[in-house]
Amino acid sequence: MRTGMNYFESNPWLIGENEFQTDWLGKAETVMCLGNGYMGIRSATEESYIGEKRDTFVAGTFNKFDDNEVTELPNVPDLIGMDIRLNNKRLDLTNGEVQGYQRTLNLKTGELIRSFVWEYKEVKAAFTFKRFVSFSEKHLLGQSVEIKNLSNGLDLEINSGIDGQVTNNGSQHFTEGDKALAEGKYMQMMPYTGTSNIFFVLSTVHQLVKKQDIYEETKKRIEMGRRKIYNRYWLSLEKNEAVTIEKISSIHTSMDKETAGQTLNEVKDLALEGLKSAREKGYQVLLASSAKAWEKQVWSVLPITIASNNFKDQLAINFAKYHLHVMTPAHDERMNIGAKGLSGEGYKGHTFWDTEIFMLPYFTFTHPKIAESLVTYRYLGLEGAHKKALSNGFEGAQFPWEAAWPDDGETTPVWGAADIITGKPTKIWSGFIEQHITSDVTFGIKQFIDVTNNQQFAREKGYEVILDTAKFWASRLEWQEDRQRYEILHVVGPDEYKEQIDNNAFTNYTAHWNISLAMKLYQTLKTEETVIFEKLNEKLELDRVYEEWQEKINKLYLPQPNKEGVIPQDDTYLSKDILDLTTYKNSSHVGTLFHDYNLEQVNDMQVTKQADVLLLLFLFEDLFPKKEKLINWNYYEPKTLHDSSLSLSTHAILAADLGKLDLSYDLFNQAMNIDMGENMASSNEGIHAASLGGIWQMTVFGYGGVRCLNGKLRIEPHLPEAWHRLAFGIIWQGNPLDVTVTKEQMIIVNQGTKDVEVEAFGTLHSVSNELIINL
Repeated sequence: MRTGMNYFESNPWLIGENEFQTDWLGKAETVMCLGNGYMGIRSATEESYIGEKRDTFVAGTFNKFDDNEVTELPNVPDLIGMDIRLNNKRLDLTNGEVQGYQRTLNLKTGELIRSFVWEYKEVKAAFTFKRFVSFSEKHLLGQSVEIKNLSNGLDLEINSGIDGQVTNNGSQHFTEGDKALAEGKYMQMMPYTGTSNIFFVLSTVHQLVKKQDIYEETKKRIEMGRRKIYNRYWLSLEKNEAVTIEKISSIHTSMDKETAGQTLNEVKDLALEGLKSAREKGYQVLLASSAKAWEKQVWSVLPITIASNNFKDQLAINFAKYHLHVMTPAHDERMNIGAKGLSGEGYKGHTFWDTEIFMLPYFTFTHPKIAESLVTYRYLGLEGAHKKALSNGFEGAQFPWEAAWPDDGETTPVWGAADIITGKPTKIWSGFIEQHITSDVTFGIKQFIDVTNNQQFAREKGYEVILDTAKFWASRLEWQEDRQRYEILHVVGPDEYKEQIDNNAFTNYTAHWNISLAMKLYQTLKTEETVIFEKLNEKLELDRVYEEWQEKINKLYLPQPNKEGVIPQDDTYLSKDILDLTTYKNSSHVGTLFHDYNLEQVNDMQVTKQADVLLLLFLFEDLFPKKEKLINWNYYEPKTLHDSSLSLSTHAILAADLGKLDLSYDLFNQAMNIDMGENMASSNEGIHAASLGGIWQMTVFGYGGVRCLNGKLRIEPHLPEAWHRLAFGIIWQGNPLDVTVTKEQMIIVNQGTKDVEVEAFGTLHSVSNELIINL
């Protein structure tokens, strides 16, 4: 049985598989998915198999199947699939003998290549399948299929086109749509989404190459079926003769900025002209252009190199950066990153706090223009945040736990999986009371402003979000007469195994921080930016709200360490039963606790799903002394199951800060293996997007020691034993910094035009050109 993905020690840009098994289709489809932020295509094989997930998504095209469901990204008609028959035998690797199987994704170029020899009865042929989604022309994708006959005479039949007979786990989001054929070879399908009324134009064209010449001497027929248009080709190959089928396709929608306001026919004609041009260039030229864009926009920008005893460490950071760019809609600020990116139907394409806390930092420190698009999405979401706050009886901006189109408001499903004890559906409380998302959004925006010094964004958008979220928190606080303080009751904190709890430490502290930040901003704007202040004061009633902030801020309860130095996660956590978690922590699967208990039972145990108090200590480290962090680490880490992919990176960074480098590196490896590792079912529903952001954070924040604290830059690296050298880059307030760390020294080179203040190991340095610090 296959035990994991295939790696190449000599090449940290390749990941793949060297054996085909239908039981593990989901893993390969996810891990080797293709995309460019506009579209994402799950890497299902050309030929179909039971258990596959043939998904194609276009960012931002949300639709609701019916009133009983929430919006989700619709599965777009399939452009990849092919039905290939050899001597009337359908290509099916579960039959016959497969030799030399290899499927490999080149992270550097974004090309997926699959090759093998298939022998079945009298048929023997060599196949090479290639495909890519263009990183230079966001609407395009290309395929190349070479078939070489290794038997005697071979009759081929190839069916390929556009297949609209796909769903989201049974939900069909599209009308059938018109179909069109131009010049006898350019096929187009134009469906609409059912409720959001977004039209799509899917276009494709084939070209056969035989003996290095365009091969037109083949029998073919265009066929149109229900939700389907395809070409049917027939041709014969002599022994050792080969044919290559190139298929170039494109996707356009009425959501695209460049075609805003155009009619379906206008977009259809535009798509057709683009496809004609792409066909003339051909697969290799289009691929070269895409690979060049990858190099220019991603790989040459602040590259990261790791000299390690484990070659997979370099692969991990390359893998993480590849997927972060594949899934991020950098082209349109109305869209954001889904928790599964564009790689699967999990979480319906919705945006969570995963963006601000786990993925946004990568873009903030390395690609500030993309980061600006992501934080602008939250500004555009203020309308939806107001909607949610008002529906709950609050003021200000309460951001939704799950977000889709910016002004939609809350899109979290109400009901989840069945309770194993009662058999009834479990209510998903996150959309109702997991409210720390509001201060998480503010945290991401504040960090973006501090790191980039983008004052235009701050004045036009960022300040308003900071003030509006603080307005929400002030209205959310509840006065407790018997304790003479304000509290935050009935919430879910980052630890989602604790529902309906009071005074979650993370929630209370971040709400306090959010309000305090807004109060400072109020004073600054009132005295230094009067025009902006007057505009925001009129819009948000800041003078009135500021009085409320003043009255409440010092009375907001912040959970304090008990006599042992442990910060209570909430009012009752420390009094709950303690369970031996050894079996569950050692399990290779997440959520195994729920094989034995339901959520109501787990709610009464000292069991934590993911970093909660420890996340607070990491994000706001200057509020807590190191001794207190260590005490809380020792208390909470043994009780944390890491059942969320968000958890390991936080623990790895905090462990590194606390000098537990061996443990930190072990956690780094566990995080790396969530998608890249041997658990062949871990990624079935899609990539773990936040965990990939966490790989970058573990590398740069954890081992590189980078922090943005109160608007100041600190760099205090500490390499794990396995690492000999780490080189990375960040952009600090417009100035690119190259950082190289060994066990002996740190070198910071300022490639910018202004001096940069950097704190390192208690000393403040001004870096104009180069700074060398011996470690």
